Amino acid sequence: MKMEDARARLLPLMKEKDKIEAELAELKIILDKNHVGMDESLVDSEGYPRADIDVYEVRHARVKIIRLQNDHKAMMQRIETGLVEMYSMARQSPTSTSSSPRVDPVEDNSTPGEPFVQVNLVSPGSPAALAGLCVDDLVIEFGSINSQNFKSFKDFGEVVNHSLNKSVIVKVKRRNDYVVLTLVPKPWAGKGLLGCHIVPLENVER
Repeated sequence: MKMEDARARLLPLMKEKDKIEAELAELKIILDKNHVGMDESLVDSEGYPRADIDVYEVRHARVKIIRLQNDHKAMMQRIETGLVEMYSMARQSPTSTSSSPRVDPVEDNSTPGEPFVQVNLVSPGSPAALAGLCVDDLVIEFGSINSQNFKSFKDFGEVVNHSLNKSVIVKVKRRNDYVVLTLVPKPWAGKGLLGCHIVPLENVER
């Protein structure tokens, strides 16, 4: 299977995932409006339907949420399988092009800057993976953070929290190439808002 074919298979899956997540968000609004979650009782102490909420609306929303959560889990598994196939092909073909725009430092008329952290883990299906971030990428810029102003990893947390569901421009050095990615921090099936791990560059050969 070619890389282009793998991407073509993934695109409709990702669109369906986004659709499911949008539906789940709408259903959560219904629960929030009624000030309940997925577990609170819908009857009062005497066993009658609660008068302070729309019992039918809440029950209907809960049923749909459970179904959609199962659909989302299955969809994420299919996406993860597709991403693993893509990563495998990318590793076998070092010269293959990235799905993200490539930046030539000469044509860009700017100095790329110095890397200051390295990516050592990217979880399949995560926002980082969907953005195209790869293990061993050397990060040059992460939003407003670069080698000149980076102080601690708390800086990343601040940028991520302030950029929830918003695009963050990430510039990385990948082998001998410079790549620009658009990463959108957001909740996903795993932990955190990114789904990747970064480490300092002290002991990394650049």
